[in-house]
Amino acid sequence: MKYQLRCKKCGKVIADFATWFKQDQQCECGSGYAEVEYTGGEPFRFEKPANSSYQDYYFDILPIGRREDIVSYGEGLIAMERWDNLEAYAREKGIDCKVYVYRNDQNEGSGSFKDISAALAATVLKENGVKEYCLASTGNAGVAFATYLAKAGIKFTEFAPNCIDPATVEAIRKVGQPVVISKGGYGDAKAEAAAYHKEHQVLISGGNTDPLRIESKRLLAYECLRQMGQLPTVYMQSVAGGTSPLAFEKGIRDLKRSGMIEGDKPLPRMLLVQQDECDPMVTAWEKATAAGFPEGWEKQYEAKKDIKTRIGILTAANPGNYPLVAPLVHRSGGTFLRVAEAELPQYGKEMKKAQGTLMGPASMVCYAGFFQAVDRGLIKSGDTVLLNTGEGSDRAAWFKELVELD
Repeated sequence: MKYQLRCKKCGKVIADFATWFKQDQQCECGSGYAEVEYTGGEPFRFEKPANSSYQDYYFDILPIGRREDIVSYGEGLIAMERWDNLEAYAREKGIDCKVYVYRNDQNEGSGSFKDISAALAATVLKENGVKEYCLASTGNAGVAFATYLAKAGIKFTEFAPNCIDPATVEAIRKVGQPVVISKGGYGDAKAEAAAYHKEHQVLISGGNTDPLRIESKRLLAYECLRQMGQLPTVYMQSVAGGTSPLAFEKGIRDLKRSGMIEGDKPLPRMLLVQQDECDPMVTAWEKATAAGFPEGWEKQYEAKKDIKTRIGILTAANPGNYPLVAPLVHRSGGTFLRVAEAELPQYGKEMKKAQGTLMGPASMVCYAGFFQAVDRGLIKSGDTVLLNTGEGSDRAAWFKELVELD
């Protein structure tokens, strides 16, 4: 076997995903947080042409047994574009830097950065004979998993909060998968999904630390080497649950372990952005900063009440992953940023004028965060900045309409 899983709590080895699924995605110690380790030890080589899906390209360092089981729409190997308007803005402020935008809106599955997670999950679930799966999601993950699991012939049930965008519901039902809309918010949807999982013994997503999500998203670090020839010095994205930053860091550790980058290479500074209508991680970070990061600071956070955001996929009001994500940001020398949701349509207009494209509102949170980062001096001359964008504009018709208003 080319991989195994190791429990992050007790260190016990779990043989493979078949065993992990049989144990209801838990170690014998009770922890549900495990990471995949690869047993080959050989550095990955960027030798073959990048004209396939990321699962095919990176097959040797993914937990897949057979290429013929790969479930794909060609996702993952997408462009990192240099955006001159962002570099020009930085130069106006006296900062000479390179800025790359990772275009997740160009994924061919559902057009979001959840596609790579859903594709690998569909493949591994299919290989292991799983017939049904469920997930609580605010939007992007639900559409992506519905799309890929339908292709794999696996029944999927989405549990959604009452604020879910109607277009998202339509997209899930269009591929023949059911949606259960809660009367409450995301927390209620998660509780309903957990109850369904327990009552019907249906496999459920392992959440933000699910090794299937981590393993797929970690490959962004490899894509940086393939396309940029280096890791960025600054990593930016909008954040709700925080799987991607954890996965990116895991990818960097894997690169170091295989000798593909120096073992003492510092982490990119992580600048994670939330909109002001749902910003629990930013609020917790600000309190920790003001207190000087006292012992146990990462455990001090509160759920946001009276969420008014229209960005359905960024409605994680209770940031349960903060104790993992915040120390990573701190260790990287980064920070959390807050942008005004009301200003995002104007940023959308500027993006469309400068680049001839428009992304969805979650992507725009990251985009707006870049300008704030420059203004606050968080980006320096000589930096290479990577913006990991979320989704395309077709996933939020309301936002597209606001941008197109005169």
